[in-house]
Amino acid sequence: MQINKQLQTAELQVELGERSYPIWIGSGLVLRLGELCQLKDLSTRSPMLIITDESVAALHLETAKQSLTEAGYNVAVHIVPSGESSKSLANLEACITTALQAGLDRKSTVIALGGGVVGDLAGFVAASYMRGVRFVQVPTTILAHDSSVGGKVAVNHPLAKNIIGAFYQPEMVVYDTSTLLTLPIREVRAGLAEMLKHGLIWDRAFADWCLEHASDLLSLKEDVLQYGLYTGCSVKAQVVSKDEREQDLRAILNLGHTIGHALEAVGHYGELLHGEAISIGMIGSAMLAERLGEDPEILPYTRRLIEAFGLPTQIPASYETDDIMSAMMHDKKFSEGEMVFVVPTAIGKVDIRRDVPVRLVREIVELLKRGE
Repeated sequence: MQINKQLQTAELQVELGERSYPIWIGSGLVLRLGELCQLKDLSTRSPMLIITDESVAALHLETAKQSLTEAGYNVAVHIVPSGESSKSLANLEACITTALQAGLDRKSTVIALGGGVVGDLAGFVAASYMRGVRFVQVPTTILAHDSSVGGKVAVNHPLAKNIIGAFYQPEMVVYDTSTLLTLPIREVRAGLAEMLKHGLIWDRAFADWCLEHASDLLSLKEDVLQYGLYTGCSVKAQVVSKDEREQDLRAILNLGHTIGHALEAVGHYGELLHGEAISIGMIGSAMLAERLGEDPEILPYTRRLIEAFGLPTQIPASYETDDIMSAMMHDKKFSEGEMVFVVPTAIGKVDIRRDVPVRLVREIVELLKRGE
């Protein structure tokens, strides 16, 4: 890991030319948020808006706000309900109303304090308010080590997840690992699903490391967790640096998401956590790999890895196959009448297949419902 000696944190850089930005990972960084904003030369003359959710606000809002206020920032706050349902057009409008009332201008900054939902919503607020103001990601969940990096921001439509959005890069990602200690175990497991994905798409050695260190990761052992987050963020940063706007390579980050997003939509974004849904989706992708003649190790390894973290591998029986298939047709990964899937070709390698038969996908969904 690269250590920033001045800040005493692990540091990564997302290389995007003039839009490059740092990812800082370490304990206690919310206490230093004002200092970090000053390092990035964020304006103290213009009002700043923190967007967070009810759960995170109760735990971390006052610390963040005090740090920013002491650094000379004038801070407004908008709090949304916790959960995926907050990524809505109604909440987007409410956030922008708060920004207008607080007097935010073109030199203002929006801070996303929370998990992936808050990051996506706040990022889209920043991207759309006055055609774009600066924003900072302050993730407070493990899941957000993936979603906070790369500039994908969005809200949901009732028929499809993340269908209304933009590519809009943050000024920095401030990842305070001490905020993770307050997470319920279900959210810990769900967040680690994205870490496992990074190993499965890019780095067999990292996937093996995750399997070996499952118990330490689940118990949030500090040095193990920091290494896992750093490596996962590193994979995401490398992919984004090569393909910022998902023209080709970046689509590999969608392993498990075609089925996973459909399951979230069918469950009305409330029954399955994102990491739980994509875990089921990654099993489905491994099943597809088996039926398409890829390495026979892929499915048993993927199942063993996901089960080691206590994540689900089966679609809830109450979910109707027709509803799942319909949700997939609305997803961005359905193009020109063909099903587009990220399919593993080995552990640590994937291919983007644009010719997967709908009939085969339906068979996989049925198998996932039966837990086979």
